[in-house]
Amino acid sequence: MANSIRLTPDPLRLAAALAMALAATAFAGAAFADASDAHIPPPHDTPFPGIIVLAVDASDVDQGIYRVHETIPVQAGPLTLLIPKWIPGNHAPEPNDIGKFAGLAITANGKSVPWLRDKYDVYAFKADVPQGVTSLDVKFQFLAPRDSNQGAVVMTDKIIDLEWNQLSLYPAGHYSRDITFAPSVTLPAGWQFGTALETASQSGNTTTFKPTTYNTLVDSPIYAGINFKRFDLDPGAKVPVHMDLVADTPKELGVTPDELKLLRTMVQQEYKVFGSQHYKHYDFLVSASDYLAANGLEHHQSSEDGVDADFFTSWKPGNMFHGGIFAHEFTHSWNGKFRRPADLWTPNFNVPMGDSLLWVYEGETQYWGEVLPVRSGMETAEQFRDMLAVVAANLDRGMPGFEWRNVQDTTNGEIIVHRRPRPYASWQLGEEYYAGGALIWLDVDAKIRALTHGKSSLDTFTREFYSIDNGSYITETYTIGQLIAALNNVAPYDWTSFLCGLLDAHEPPLAGIAASGWKVVYTDKPNAFEQKMMKKFRGGDFGTTIGLSIDQGGKIRDVRWNGPAFKAGVGSSEMLIAVNGEAYSTSRLKTAIEVAQKDERPIQLLLKYDGRYRTVLVAYNAGLQYPHLERIKGMPDYLDQILAARK
Repeated sequence: MANSIRLTPDPLRLAAALAMALAATAFAGAAFADASDAHIPPPHDTPFPGIIVLAVDASDVDQGIYRVHETIPVQAGPLTLLIPKWIPGNHAPEPNDIGKFAGLAITANGKSVPWLRDKYDVYAFKADVPQGVTSLDVKFQFLAPRDSNQGAVVMTDKIIDLEWNQLSLYPAGHYSRDITFAPSVTLPAGWQFGTALETASQSGNTTTFKPTTYNTLVDSPIYAGINFKRFDLDPGAKVPVHMDLVADTPKELGVTPDELKLLRTMVQQEYKVFGSQHYKHYDFLVSASDYLAANGLEHHQSSEDGVDADFFTSWKPGNMFHGGIFAHEFTHSWNGKFRRPADLWTPNFNVPMGDSLLWVYEGETQYWGEVLPVRSGMETAEQFRDMLAVVAANLDRGMPGFEWRNVQDTTNGEIIVHRRPRPYASWQLGEEYYAGGALIWLDVDAKIRALTHGKSSLDTFTREFYSIDNGSYITETYTIGQLIAALNNVAPYDWTSFLCGLLDAHEPPLAGIAASGWKVVYTDKPNAFEQKMMKKFRGGDFGTTIGLSIDQGGKIRDVRWNGPAFKAGVGSSEMLIAVNGEAYSTSRLKTAIEVAQKDERPIQLLLKYDGRYRTVLVAYNAGLQYPHLERIKGMPDYLDQILAARK
């Protein structure tokens, strides 16, 4: 017999259902109440009353712990404290710092004050300040990553990179420039430091700095270490410039007189381009370390410049690999810090930024970051041309993602990828506004020279655009309209169409190379720059040939979308075990490519992924393809003019 169906309600079940419905309604009401209560005060341009005292104990370098104590003036009532989320120079919400924040305790007059993390914004903490309380004691720790897989290593037993945004909470409701902090730091005994902050006093291992606005504090990190040396990069100048160097060992502080001379020349070449100074003093905060994260971050009166431990001890003048980091970050003092795209300026560190003009902020900076080392003698014109050829080939042959994206869209790259590895980077693209932006500005430079018959150049534009209000430290924002107007002041032209054509095209912006009198050609021999890259990173870059980028251990970092290897079925992150039946090595794969060019047979690759082995046949017989620059006959050599030192 079939089961009967109950048509009349069971009283007990009905009561239970009604109770559940009422509970759900009550819960929903509470949720909506929470949502309305979760409002975070927006920033207003009004002074925060009083001074926040911030004490950071950075002495526990053995365990990697920063201990923070803030004393915050308050009034009775609701208070919201924020962890900085959008840090200038990062171009995206900070993804890692909040995960290292721990141990928050708020007290007043020795009694605990309860706090609650905001329901919809994990960077915000809410508390009700009791009546009669005029200040809060706030304590927490920042647990520095102990390994690179936990995040950027900012503390070792020899060096620390102290960034105040990781070590402070600030009150919502005010512009960051309207909040004043009195900061101090305690370092291990015997350590020295460099910073753009000005010292007020020192007692033992604790240094107290002069009170400063919060936006300036966050923009003024500290590099400190047991091995420290300071170098004057502009002797006798009214506006001092120094390099504060920390290193793993005393030996790695060994900057030679020739190296120092080149760094000083670089500073002068920057001045000849920008024609102004927008800081009281400037400090290159440099770490020469194999353990501290190799940071590169701009600030208005300083920069964080991380290089390998043997950077200075192995440096040969005229052959300074990665020397552009100094010129790049110094350029940002003008381009990015003093003059900033309007949508990248925010009133505090928790209002989202807009990245639409990163092709200027980073792209033009990248351009000068490569040109100025040549003008300074750190690198040669030939090295620049070799580098330019590699960059152009990578964008042209190695980045098919331009089929569906353009340079303008890649200005969202940092927000999208957070500089993490991607499954198919050649197709997804990332932050091509750096290299692509630099090529756009090369094209602009060549166009100005052509329009003015060599009387003006990008130097002219840069000097006029960034040298306004010499000596001012107040950020001047700009829009694309103001940028185009400034270009027209130098050389009247339809710059709107010119720039949009480069930014919106579904192809890399390579026209500036030809406009400068050069073209990219390919041979079976790598140029000197590419050889050095391969030696340094010890991997195999076959992106312009079979379409593979492989790390030192044989792991496939990237497969060029629709390239020969991709069409054969090769996937990213597979291990390349063997080539034509022999154990994989970079040289064996090169040989296989050369052999395939002669006998036109496919290249056999043995792959491993997730414990499974398989063999694929890659049809490619065009041989090795390495980029070089070659002069275009009959065209003016603008590159030669661009790279010449300014007198």
